[in-house]
Amino acid sequence: MKGDTDSAFLYLQLSKNLADSITLLNKTQTNLYQNLIFDEQLRLRELEDEKASFQTKIRTNTLLGSTFTLLIIAFFLYRNNKRKQKAKQKIESAFNQLKATQSQLIQSEKMASLGELTAGIAHEIQNPLNFVTNFSEVTVDLMEEMEEERSKGNSIEVNEISKDIRDNLKKINVHGQRASSIVKGMLQHSQTNSGKKEPTDINSLADEYLRLSYHGLRAKDKSFNADFKTEFDETLPKINVIPQDIGRVLLNLINNAFYAVNKQAKSNDPLTPKGGTKESINNYKPLVMVSTASFIPPLGGTRGVKIVVKDNGTGIPPEIKDKIFQPFFTTKPTGSGTGLGLSLSYDIIKKGHDGELTVETKQGEGTEFTISLPFKS
Repeated sequence: MKGDTDSAFLYLQLSKNLADSITLLNKTQTNLYQNLIFDEQLRLRELEDEKASFQTKIRTNTLLGSTFTLLIIAFFLYRNNKRKQKAKQKIESAFNQLKATQSQLIQSEKMASLGELTAGIAHEIQNPLNFVTNFSEVTVDLMEEMEEERSKGNSIEVNEISKDIRDNLKKINVHGQRASSIVKGMLQHSQTNSGKKEPTDINSLADEYLRLSYHGLRAKDKSFNADFKTEFDETLPKINVIPQDIGRVLLNLINNAFYAVNKQAKSNDPLTPKGGTKESINNYKPLVMVSTASFIPPLGGTRGVKIVVKDNGTGIPPEIKDKIFQPFFTTKPTGSGTGLGLSLSYDIIKKGHDGELTVETKQGEGTEFTISLPFKS
């Protein structure tokens, strides 16, 4: 515009050189920036790859660790299962042996009571047999006398003798039936329980087993001596029970009562009150009493019969009173009992007859066992 071409050309040249320099600088900076971005992206990708690889290793290690842990757990479970199976087999074997032993002991208890019965029966059966023998001999003599009077034609005397013979034969029949009932009772006691209940005269059953127990103990120990008595409710009806089972219970309770009074009688402790009173220390009379009565539960319910076996013996210490119905528990010396008598008695009354067996006792004064049986069972 001023017409100064030389200066214009110079500035144009400078402007072009500056533009070229700026372009070159921009291109260099752009390349440098792109390289930096690329390097950063490459670094980030490497970091992601490393992270992914690390996570993969963690997952792999975790999986391996879990697998190893599961293998260890499986091993221990397998071993424990094996142990449990072996333990179960041992327990089953021990249980079977225990059942077999218990069955043998129960049979032993039954045979022991049968032995005690046999001794009592030998004495009891001798009485009716003696009557049968005596009346038979008298009847034979009467028959000979009757033949003699008949030959004389003395019909009045023949009729009198015939009446005596008839009376003797009735007595022979009565005592024969008595002997038969004793043998029947022994057979019932010894046979396996059929579980069949039948109408039973409880008074007659209790009286019979009381006498059998007494004579059985007398046969085993000649020094044994004790009084016994009965108080029976004669109005009691017959009740449905298994006679041989109730007989076993009565025999066991009565035997225990006689054992207690015998032990009390032989006690050497002068301070031990005997018979329930201190005044009777020097005048102790062993006594076992069996009584029966009908009862009605306090809160209503099924009426029944109550059988009480009471003694004035040693009594039961309070600390063992709750244990006496446990299997194998006994206070008798080793060899004198299996410890199953009261346990079996409790099961027979409770499970077999829907009844109750309870005990009241005072140490040094005596014990009272009560059997409660419903009329209908």
